[in-house]
Amino acid sequence: MSAMDTEGTVLAAAQGLLIIGPLAVGVVLVAVLVGVVWWGRRKRQQQPPPPLPEEQPRLPDSGPVHEVREHREPNELPPSEHRLTPHELKRTNGS
Repeated sequence: MSAMDTEGTVLAAAQGLLIIGPLAVGVVLVAVLVGVVWWGRRKRQQQPPPPLPEEQPRLPDSGPVHEVREHREPNELPPSEHRLTPHELKRTNGS
């Protein structure tokens, strides 16, 4: 074997690693993606099925419920140096 043949062999081996490396990464990536899809399908099968049309929520007999709008006067706080904490505030109808 001459020096030229060994250099060619080393270059061929390096090129082989350049091909095998990305190929191995691609195979691992595909395996991970297949595993994730399999795991997701398995999890989805464990969930209850979607409700039937008869089980869907319905409007009450009285019709749709509308929101109530109120106009309330603001509960002004007197100016002071002391900062009030939430438990020191007056209770309102909403809470």
